[in-house]
Amino acid sequence: MKRVRLKVMGISYSQTQSGAYALILNEEKGDRRIPIIIGGFEAQAIVIRLENLNPPRPLTHDLFKMFADEFGISVLEVFIYKLEEGVFYSKLICNNGEKEITIDSRTSDAVALALRFGCAVYITEEILDKAGITVNPSSSDLITDSSVESILEPEATKYDSSTDDELYKMIDEAVKTEDYERAAGIRDEIEKRKKKKKK
Repeated sequence: MKRVRLKVMGISYSQTQSGAYALILNEEKGDRRIPIIIGGFEAQAIVIRLENLNPPRPLTHDLFKMFADEFGISVLEVFIYKLEEGVFYSKLICNNGEKEITIDSRTSDAVALALRFGCAVYITEEILDKAGITVNPSSSDLITDSSVESILEPEATKYDSSTDDELYKMIDEAVKTEDYERAAGIRDEIEKRKKKKKK
C-alpha cells in the first residue's frame, strides 16, 4: 500500500455544510488537495496551532500533548487509512519507548495533535486518488501554511478603523478570554498591514 505524505494548508469555511469548516491538506510533492469537513472546535484547535497563539490555559489537544510528554509517549505519525461514506478514518501511531501503539482517532483530532507533536501526516494513494482535488499552483485561492484568512475574513473587515496599538490590545484581550478565532482574525489583520507597509 503506497502512502503519500501530506501537509496542512489551512482552514476554510465549508461551502457544503453551514457552521462547519474544511481542513485543507495538500500532498507534499504534488498539487492534489484533500478537503475534510470538520467542526468549529476542531477548526479552532488547528487554527491556534497554525497561528502560534498561546492560550493562557491548555486546551484539550494541548493537555493531551502535556500528558503524553509526562508519560514518555510520542506520536510518531498520523495515518489516514480509510474513506467510507465521506468519512475519513485515521490512526495515531504512538511509541512509549518500549513498543509501538496504534490508536483510532477522528482525522480532525489527529491533525490537531500532529501539529503539536510535529509529526508527519500520511494518506493512502488510493484515498488521495479518490478524494483528492488537483489545483493549479498559480491559482489565487491558494491557502498557505501561514494563512487562514478564509476562516476569519468576515472578522478581519471589522478592524479596518482600528489603530495598530488598538489591535495589539484587542489580541491580548481575545487570548485572555480564550476567544481564539477572534484573536487569529486580529492577527491576520496585523499581518496584512505589515505586508502593505513593506510594499
